[in-house]
Amino acid sequence: MSTAAAGGDWYVCHTRPRCEKKFAALLGAEALEHYLPLVSSIRRYPSGTKRFTKPLFPGYVFARVPASGKSRIYQQELLARAITVDDEPTFLRQLEDVRRIVATGVELTVIPLLTRGRRVRVVGGPLHGLEGQVDDSSNPLGVVISVDVLRQGLLLKVAAEGLVALP
Repeated sequence: MSTAAAGGDWYVCHTRPRCEKKFAALLGAEALEHYLPLVSSIRRYPSGTKRFTKPLFPGYVFARVPASGKSRIYQQELLARAITVDDEPTFLRQLEDVRRIVATGVELTVIPLLTRGRRVRVVGGPLHGLEGQVDDSSNPLGVVISVDVLRQGLLLKVAAEGLVALP
């Protein structure tokens, strides 16, 4: 986590595609406190193996920005939007947890947070585009597709990686 002069509000900065590292560098140049969690990744190609770092949360950088500097973070068109953090104590605790986990170097996989009743959309395969609700948050392998006129639902087995949560 980069530290600088304290002050300002915390934002979840949603960057343009593949601009997380450039945006973090901009924040560093502006001496703004920020955190971009990076994890190691290995790719195997016919020509050899490449090791690189990639963002843990693609498209997101966490930053503390004073009100007077908010317009500066949009200066290079790297940022799509800045989302205000409402519950700062919880956010900072979770951000510290992420920092500690990333520092250990353990293998991580980011999955959608799926809770019972959460509206989701299937994003791959023959059911692409279907919308439904998660049936069981302890084992979110199924989505219920409603047939309202019959007051019935169809339970489909879909892996969590094939779902995206809807607002």
